[in-house]
Amino acid sequence: MTTKPTPPVAARKPHAATHHNVTRDDPYHWLRADNWQEVMQKPETLDGEIRAYLEAENAYYEAEFGAPTEALREAIYKEIRGRMKEDDSGVPTPDGPWAYNSRMLEGKQYPLIVRTPREGGEETVLLDCNVEAGDDYFGFAGAEHDFSHRYLAWATDRAGSEYYDIVIRDLETGTDSPEVITGTAGDYVWSNDSRSLYYAEYDENHRPFRIRRHDIGTPQESDAIVYEEKDPGFFVGVGRTQSDKFIVIDAHDHQTSEVWLIDADKGGEPRLVAPRVVEREYEVEEREGLLYIRTNAGGAEDYKIVTTPVETPDAASWTDLVPHQQGVLILDIGVIKNHLIRLERFEGLPRIVIRDLRTGREETVKFEEEAYSLGMSLGYEFDTTTFRLTYSSPTTPNRTYDYDAQTGERTLLKEQEVPSGHDPADYETRRVFAEAPDGEQVPVTVLYRKGLPLDGTVPALLYGYGAYGMSMPAAFSTSVLSLVDRGFVYAIAHIRGGMEKGYRWYRLGRREHKVNTFTDFIAAAEMLVEKRFAARDRIVAQGGSAGGMLMGAVANMRPDLWAAILAQVPFVDVLNTMLDDTLPLTPPEWPEWGNPLTIPADYQRIASYAPYEQVSAQDYPPILALAGLTDPRVTYWEPAKWVAKLRATKTGDAPLYLKTNMGAGHAGASGRFDRIKETAICYAFAVKSVGLEA
Repeated sequence: MTTKPTPPVAARKPHAATHHNVTRDDPYHWLRADNWQEVMQKPETLDGEIRAYLEAENAYYEAEFGAPTEALREAIYKEIRGRMKEDDSGVPTPDGPWAYNSRMLEGKQYPLIVRTPREGGEETVLLDCNVEAGDDYFGFAGAEHDFSHRYLAWATDRAGSEYYDIVIRDLETGTDSPEVITGTAGDYVWSNDSRSLYYAEYDENHRPFRIRRHDIGTPQESDAIVYEEKDPGFFVGVGRTQSDKFIVIDAHDHQTSEVWLIDADKGGEPRLVAPRVVEREYEVEEREGLLYIRTNAGGAEDYKIVTTPVETPDAASWTDLVPHQQGVLILDIGVIKNHLIRLERFEGLPRIVIRDLRTGREETVKFEEEAYSLGMSLGYEFDTTTFRLTYSSPTTPNRTYDYDAQTGERTLLKEQEVPSGHDPADYETRRVFAEAPDGEQVPVTVLYRKGLPLDGTVPALLYGYGAYGMSMPAAFSTSVLSLVDRGFVYAIAHIRGGMEKGYRWYRLGRREHKVNTFTDFIAAAEMLVEKRFAARDRIVAQGGSAGGMLMGAVANMRPDLWAAILAQVPFVDVLNTMLDDTLPLTPPEWPEWGNPLTIPADYQRIASYAPYEQVSAQDYPPILALAGLTDPRVTYWEPAKWVAKLRATKTGDAPLYLKTNMGAGHAGASGRFDRIKETAICYAFAVKSVGLEA
């Protein structure tokens, strides 16, 4: 007779904290390592008692779920991998005499960075990430060639903690310089003379707060400080305008931004565009001495585009070029020699609008499917009429086009191949709406296999996020087909907190309106039942990071509604994290959630929905929580504390698992095949939870 594994029980240790005359006990506070900053870079320094608990949870997961589902997970893994073209290539992007690209080799986890002569010729491998990675974690932050095409800067994180080392490779010799720029935030750009790199640096609390300039051939300790942010609530990043005229430094939190420009040819001190104003955001491009600025200034909630001369950049000189139009959300802009390109969302769907800056004539690029994803990107060059767009839908694999802004010609460059076969006609995509408790209509994208009986008996996986204004695209995914082909309905709830229906949709899902995010998701699940897309007892909920907070909240609010909860790196200890101003993301995120340290109403509101605080003695559905030990965004102790409290508090015998990746961070495994294995874990949990066996 086999003995059933016993779930770990975390020790309870006294820990009380008082804020605004309210004292709360937190008996699992001890799971937060005092040396967490060191653990991010050196996981081996984790306290032994904490490690023992995490490893005990991992062992319990493996015994109770991992081993028994090995065959199912392997089957799902092979299906997803079979839909992946392993020896795949990107689309070459021209820059001067060369065209740069990345491609994958069959059986390999990481890309090759390559280039070919622009007019055709033999390919040169500039960087083989598989060689550089070895068998360890390898977080690749990309590679950037310089303007002379002689050097390649590439950056990697070896622990999952998002500390990146920048390496400089001489492309003539293929050798790396010994002068590695260590511990950066991963943002970096070349100066136009190829003599310097500008990069972002973390403070002691893992916040990107400073921009330095590294002059090639000099020690890192002598790198000049170009910009330093004094407000711990603001992060800084560095980039460049498409015109290559300016290095761009941006300082921002989630609702306010400020931009500084450095002459990319001459260097020198950064010059302020417009001083920060609370809840005013702006971003900058340049053309012929004129700045093109996407901004929400002057009440332009869904954004507008303004211009101003480079010499008089302050907001007093801003002139509307594309005025604000309520309900038409301007998501992004790009400027090439004679054209302004903007990505918008109108009536919940994306579209691209091209404006000829010589004549003012506009043309709209759109597609006809009921739900789809659309993106745009500019290459390396400014003096061009061409930009790139990508399109997909839940049924249509990704397509990459070059679009000529001058002629309107659309050239298909690549269509995603599915080696194991895929016929879009076998699937159905629907866009339906759920009515929220306050009457708002919540869009839901639904995918299922054609012919599936929508009779209220089938299982569904409902995915949600709902934070930071991030919209969930209705895009093609080879992974979800492993659920859909097993008879699942796959649904995405476009809940408040994202910007699917404009900035207002975001505003109504943050701070004092945060609970709308949770009730919207619940309404989406109830709609699936009401419209017979799914059975009431067969809906699996999935979300990660801030979407993991959503999972914790809906598990507390409506535990009866879910067949299972999939919470990936879940942000569930919201109150304690927002009270801890030493954590990397806390001060920058007060505008998103509220500041419980100084504002009693924010404290009370966050406490009222924070998943960890609201765990109660009730029957919960099966829950799988995934965490990363070196995660600087959602620290490992959040899901660990949540699971510990659930074990001690919940009633019933539904499965509860915590799986912590002891060698990775927020993004999980770094290799493409290892990431598929993590997806297979989630989908196997969903399949088992709705009563399917294969």
